[in-house]
Amino acid sequence: MESIWITLGTFACLLSASLVMMYWSPRLSARHRDEETNMVVRLVANIFVVMTSLVFGLMINSAKNTFESIDTNLHAYATSLIIFDRTLKNYGDAAQDTRTRLATYLEQAIANPYRGDEALQHRKSPATQYLDDIGVTLAAITPQSRYQETILADLRQQYHSLIEQRWRIVEQSEGAIPLPLIGMLIAWMTLIYASFGYRAPRNPMVVSMFTISALLIAASVYLVLDMDIPFHGPIQISDAPLRRALAEMQI
Repeated sequence: MESIWITLGTFACLLSASLVMMYWSPRLSARHRDEETNMVVRLVANIFVVMTSLVFGLMINSAKNTFESIDTNLHAYATSLIIFDRTLKNYGDAAQDTRTRLATYLEQAIANPYRGDEALQHRKSPATQYLDDIGVTLAAITPQSRYQETILADLRQQYHSLIEQRWRIVEQSEGAIPLPLIGMLIAWMTLIYASFGYRAPRNPMVVSMFTISALLIAASVYLVLDMDIPFHGPIQISDAPLRRALAEMQI
């Protein structure tokens, strides 16, 4: 929701700055509309064009790194789940109940993905209880041989690793782009659009170009912010690795 408001604010700022300047500039005195003034306005705007390009590029790179990092961690988490399930299978019938709980947990995790902002709202994940039950059942297993004792120790270590990996993904699920940087970028782009409106001809074609370009830039800002929060919006991390892990458990 925050990304949508930022997008709408960006569109409103860019469009209003260009249109207000376009309709206000003819009312300026002649000394404010001469060629020297126009040249200075264009030079200042060019400075901010360069700075905006650099900052926007850094934002794209930051969002891309966040997205790829979480995607990598999710694949690693799915792999760990498969290995954990295979180790439970090798343990024998005593671990069958734990395997069933693991599959149930994964089904719930896929159906009800948990995000970091939900923890701040004191909402508990429906899948958390199933994951906690896995630890309880592991603690209740009594090994019958040296072989099972070794496997059980490995299982408990893997389980704690799964908990760590899960919470690492949850904690990384929120955006890393600071809001002051976004505000500064919008301010720069607003100044650039105001310079575009300065001495621009007042006709429907110019107004249409200002509107369309402001809309596309606002949409670009939205997509970057959305990619920085990979479990929200149209650009999301695929749950295919978890689904493949679940399919492997059910074979």
